[in-house]
Amino acid sequence: MMKIIYSLLLLVVLPAIGFAQTATLSGKVEDATSNEPLPFVNVVVSGTGIGTVTDENGHFEFDNLNSGYIRIEASFVGYTKYASPEVEVSRANTTFIEIRLEKSQSKIEEVTVTASPFRKTAESPVSLRSIGIGEIEKAPGANRDISKVIQSFPGVQSTPAYRNDIIIRGGGPSESRFYLDGVEVPFINHFATQGASGGPVGILNADFIREVNFYSGAFPANRGNALSGVMEFNQIDGNEQKLKFQGTLGASEIAATFDGPLGEKTNFVFSVRRSYLQFLFSVLELPFLPNFTDMQFKTRTRFNAKNELTIIGLGANDIFDLNENIENPDDEQKYILSELPVNEQWNYTLGAVYKHFRQNSYQTFVVSRSHLNNSAYKYFENDDSSEDNKILDYNSEEIENKLRFENTSRMDGYKFNFGASLDFVNYTNSTAQRRFIEDQIINVNYHTNLNLVKYGFFGQISKTVLNERLALSLGLRSDANNYSASMNNLLEQISPRLSASYSLTNQWSLNFNTGRYYQLPAYTTLGYQQNDVFVNKENNLKYIAVDHLIGGLEYRPKSTVQFTAEAFWKGYSDYPFSVNDQISLANKGADFGVVGDEEVVSTSEGRAYGAEFQSRINSGKGFNLNVSYTLVRSEFKDGAGTFIPSSWDSKHLLTATATKELKRNWRVGARWRFVGGLPYTPWDLEKSALVEAWNLKGGPYLDYSKLNSERFDPFHQLDLRIDKSYYWEKVTAKFYIDFQNFYNFQAQQADIIVRAEDANGNFLLTDNGTRYVLNEIESTSGTVLPTIGIIVQF
Repeated sequence: MMKIIYSLLLLVVLPAIGFAQTATLSGKVEDATSNEPLPFVNVVVSGTGIGTVTDENGHFEFDNLNSGYIRIEASFVGYTKYASPEVEVSRANTTFIEIRLEKSQSKIEEVTVTASPFRKTAESPVSLRSIGIGEIEKAPGANRDISKVIQSFPGVQSTPAYRNDIIIRGGGPSESRFYLDGVEVPFINHFATQGASGGPVGILNADFIREVNFYSGAFPANRGNALSGVMEFNQIDGNEQKLKFQGTLGASEIAATFDGPLGEKTNFVFSVRRSYLQFLFSVLELPFLPNFTDMQFKTRTRFNAKNELTIIGLGANDIFDLNENIENPDDEQKYILSELPVNEQWNYTLGAVYKHFRQNSYQTFVVSRSHLNNSAYKYFENDDSSEDNKILDYNSEEIENKLRFENTSRMDGYKFNFGASLDFVNYTNSTAQRRFIEDQIINVNYHTNLNLVKYGFFGQISKTVLNERLALSLGLRSDANNYSASMNNLLEQISPRLSASYSLTNQWSLNFNTGRYYQLPAYTTLGYQQNDVFVNKENNLKYIAVDHLIGGLEYRPKSTVQFTAEAFWKGYSDYPFSVNDQISLANKGADFGVVGDEEVVSTSEGRAYGAEFQSRINSGKGFNLNVSYTLVRSEFKDGAGTFIPSSWDSKHLLTATATKELKRNWRVGARWRFVGGLPYTPWDLEKSALVEAWNLKGGPYLDYSKLNSERFDPFHQLDLRIDKSYYWEKVTAKFYIDFQNFYNFQAQQADIIVRAEDANGNFLLTDNGTRYVLNEIESTSGTVLPTIGIIVQF
């Protein structure tokens, strides 16, 4: 045993003495609109004196670079200066980067390379953050999960429940949209909550990611159906020279990624991941046994300089079993086993993006298909010996076939983007369940086969004036569908947006955006039936609307340092309001299962407002710092029309993340998070104690008459990470150890409710056997979670 430990220590600690760290990077610089190669462009390695110029075909190459993460900066007369996302270079493989420069209106006689890695566009001068692969790979406590990395940015709420719900600026977890190389992807998490966005583990493999553009407002007109957030994931291309491999052993899964050429004009990236959580959870005697497999691929074909085709794929298969082999389960295990169903879920997205470039414009054609299959069942007391014991039988599918066309052009200093979308949707649902509503048992038994046609049009025009000191952008979008008369008129969902940014100096700028955005309610809501009638259609269900107003101030003392302050206000209308629970659906969605499969009316109103402050340093000397603070209030009206705190009214969000590169390819990082106490709804113990009510659900009921009347204590957590990398001639090896919740903070949770038992294990009853005796047990969550990761590339 000591020999094994000693060998492992040598592997991690032994410096790479005698191995040269030199690496090679090649690339190409092109015009972003015409795709024409740009010769004689100045290209430098950020933070160094290493530079070169492109040849007549736009190509450039750097040799003898230090292995690790670097940025490339490029400048050319008549074009806007550019700084790339971080890319990793190593001795084992030549890294390739593609740089696309946009034309500038300024008449510049001399050019110096002082580009910034922080993104800002005319369409989105506020509420846009760019996240590079270096930040994703290095993030403490995230385990290379992009959804967890985003929680370090302003306005994004994290929870102690170890879920990836995307909760932005007081909005619900169903209010964001995701794009993978321009293809909309409905689900980015395993064990996804149908009708929302969250889950415990991300599907996207960090090996694929080049850069993430995260919008918490100021959405471009070509990104629709979002109320709070849009995320654009841009993927790497495959190596064009030789086949590469990367193997990863992480906290919950093992992964293999391949990339390389497929002929002279095509490259590919492919990965598959398999979890071993089921085995680990079984050994630890946890009451649930999750297991997942996922697959991801991308191909890119450049037919010629004017035509290219990208094909992407993403798929996942998730199984959530119960661990009924636990001997003498404790109260928490009993609580979970009593209520959680068995869940099986799979989904995939396939998409193709074709681009045709002209002299001053390019056209984009996107076609995709997404398919979710979600099933769950539950037997009372987990006794499947008789079908009479089944209290839930749920099977649902969501199929989306999407078409989108976009034209992007530049003329006389104007940038135009316009297009249209057409979606064909099939939603099916077979539900057999009994629910306890208003002191009686209601049979919920329906079979839905809903077909929808969704269509939309959009356009945006942008221009910079006053020698590029003032940038203006005006966008317009409209969406409709054939679900009902209240949704089929494009004029009813007109979505305008206006952005402006004024540079006070080279370092200071004022930024502004306002807009109205619409989102279609979840398919689970559209397809809900009672007595073979689409009851929500009869209730005149509408698109959800939100108005945004955002103003900001930005200061960049250096190209690698950014300070921002933004104030925001969001006003919601026509949000679905639960008829039975008398609450807005905006308060639901951050739990496992299904959201929205109930009768609603489009009457809920809400508001969220606050301010954000962020400091970012992305130095070329190996030090990165991201500190963000958000003051946010989120409120929705209750059944009496009074504004009360929503489930996402955290008030205070503070996150500080820092990483530092050390000598010999060591790296250390830390992240500290503070989240103000969230509101919660207490249990309705009177209703929960009823035998006929408990037996239908297998657990307690919330008292929605006291919605969010209580508040948890604040939550905070420290995560630490240590990395060591070896860049050898033919192999790159990386090792990391990550500690989540390093000082073992115990976060307050809702009390556990279990049925009291006698000495023989029989449940205690009162009121002539009509009520259980319930025990209420205080509950906390939190444990020190160490993780060791190994990554090998060759």
